Amino acid sequence: MEHIYNFSAGPAVLPTEVLQQARDEMLDWHGSGMSVMEMSHRGKEFMSIAAKVEADLRELAGIPANYKVLFLTGGASTQFATAPMNLLRGKKSANYVNTGEWSKKAIKEAKKYAAVNVAATSEDANFTYVPPQDTWNIDPNGAYLHYTPNETIGGVEFNWVPDLSHMKVDMPLVADMSSSFMSRPIDVARFGVIYAGAQKNVGPAGLCIVIVRDDLLGQTIPGTPTMFDYKIHADSDSMYNTPPTYAMYITGLVLEWLKKNGGLAAMEKVNVAKANLLYGLLDTTDFYHCPVAKADRSRMNVPFTLKNAALDDEFLKQAKARGLIQLKGHRSVGGMRASIYNAMPLEGVKVLVEFMKKFASDHA
Repeated sequence: MEHIYNFSAGPAVLPTEVLQQARDEMLDWHGSGMSVMEMSHRGKEFMSIAAKVEADLRELAGIPANYKVLFLTGGASTQFATAPMNLLRGKKSANYVNTGEWSKKAIKEAKKYAAVNVAATSEDANFTYVPPQDTWNIDPNGAYLHYTPNETIGGVEFNWVPDLSHMKVDMPLVADMSSSFMSRPIDVARFGVIYAGAQKNVGPAGLCIVIVRDDLLGQTIPGTPTMFDYKIHADSDSMYNTPPTYAMYITGLVLEWLKKNGGLAAMEKVNVAKANLLYGLLDTTDFYHCPVAKADRSRMNVPFTLKNAALDDEFLKQAKARGLIQLKGHRSVGGMRASIYNAMPLEGVKVLVEFMKKFASDHA
């Protein structure tokens, strides 16, 4: 079978050696006689897996001791409601930056619980750039500031972290890092809450990782469901109910893979090289076009269109025949999108670029 390079936006490609190890351990994890999928989440076997997953995550991301790490279900979309429920802390409003489809979803959900101040938006240009921080209009009485560091659909990424002290406001910074989490080093101490679906860079669908500062626990709004209370999960080490055990196990294997390959600093270098290679092609031909402002282009999700949209289907057909799959753009954007997360090897991007060059030449 020809090697397949999977450019899916999520669930996304996983490291081959991780899948191979999971295959080898499927029926019998470390001599236990059990698959991880059938282990009790409170048994010593899985408890050892869970402890190592958290320890490796803390080491790789440099998570300070005064932050709790939660392993939850419901995806990052559940956090659109959970975040305001936990973080309003008696205040009536919250600040949001709107840079695309996932920001919009977070804002829509937050409006059920708070008055949302949209501090900045790039909707005026179809979400193709990040609004400069000096243009933001922050409500100083807001409970927190929420933003989406990387917009999976539009391919817009913050290549900087908002500086709240510079804006002379004192509130927690909250980030939906789903599609950029663990793709570069993180200064966790600059955030009140970080949340991320695992299915892009660190694991399979079904697991959401939440990193929350201790002082933000235990102040939920009245009526908050038990399952939406960060403190409940923190106090029970993410074992209040049955966590997504197999997804945690696979995530643990991915974290081991990251450590073996040099950690987040080394991963960032590879991700920059992959992105530069693909954007380099897009910028040297008028056959393809990337709509995103150069300074705000995502390293993870690269959207592009063909000069002649009538060729889109043929492009996808030939790409698939070459082993390049899941390149169709999101329906709200159109065109193509190549998601080049951590597990996409540099070789995969090289093969894509060579195919794109040939396709452009054949259809010039």
